[in-house]
Amino acid sequence: MALLPVTIAAPITCDRRNPSCGPIPGQSHTYNIYNGKAPPFPADNLAPIPPNSNATIGVDDVLFQNLMSAEWIVFSFYQAGVEAFNSSSFIDLGYPNTTYDRITEIRDNEAGHLRIFSNSISNASLVPGACKYDYGFGTNAVQFLALQQLIELVSMSFLSGLARDAQLEANKGALVVLATVEARHTVWSLQDIFAVSPFAGPSDTAYPYANQILNTTRQFIVPGSCPPENPPYPSPSQNLPLMQTVLNSSKVTPGGNAVFEFQPQVNFEDGKDYYVVFSHGVENITVPFDTEAQSATIPDFDHRGLTLAVLADTPGAPTEQSVLAGPDVMLFQPSSLSQLF
Repeated sequence: MALLPVTIAAPITCDRRNPSCGPIPGQSHTYNIYNGKAPPFPADNLAPIPPNSNATIGVDDVLFQNLMSAEWIVFSFYQAGVEAFNSSSFIDLGYPNTTYDRITEIRDNEAGHLRIFSNSISNASLVPGACKYDYGFGTNAVQFLALQQLIELVSMSFLSGLARDAQLEANKGALVVLATVEARHTVWSLQDIFAVSPFAGPSDTAYPYANQILNTTRQFIVPGSCPPENPPYPSPSQNLPLMQTVLNSSKVTPGGNAVFEFQPQVNFEDGKDYYVVFSHGVENITVPFDTEAQSATIPDFDHRGLTLAVLADTPGAPTEQSVLAGPDVMLFQPSSLSQLF
């Protein structure tokens, strides 16, 4: 017997530090079939949750605080889409009649991630609250769907990267399986929305410095809007300059020439060599960076999945400190997205 969607989210007033409070991921249908416009638990309360213990903080608390802050960005993107659109918004553009339902279902999944990350932070540490966010899609459903692909691929990358940093083996495993959920969200979009192969080749893209990816997501946060109690995001942060492809001056395709811009601008030393290090799949390929033209040649990768590019002062970017800017996110699948990001 099929389960009927749940339209109304009942207010929940129990102690949010209690893992038995409210819907439980894997046990409650809230994180699968709730289809109301109002945000589901725990996103019905945007405030930080203060610590209530003087015990030693958990060894992975900072990691999960970073993830909680990142997940607020991801969840709030989908929540904004659920509120801005309806089924007709996508059907009228020729997309499948299930599109809005899938977006709502992914919103529910992401609310479940909020619950998982919140529960993973010990009582000795604060659970970050939500900020205000600006994704720039307004009421444009096409822009929303393009940005959805970007956000899901970035989510996969930082989750798999943070799995390397987790101290507890159970947390490493949890982050891997959460990354696979983001992969499923990506597969749905590639197949149903963009009508291309849902496969990224033999491997998704691995990147070792997850906090550098998290740093790029701060561009969606409205400055000054985060709760003052929130810890810095991400922590620690190198505060690297953003690195973006200048789309109208670049051929954003494997083998093409990419011109980059930096915010703030990187100051290049005369006589010093610089490199762009591209991560694609499990490969890491270094090419020279032309400081005059601020350009580099994109390696001849396959036209699948995600590529991350960073500016580095050492071939291969062997350490976090060798990365000077980035990463820049490059999407080659579908090819139409390569001219949007």
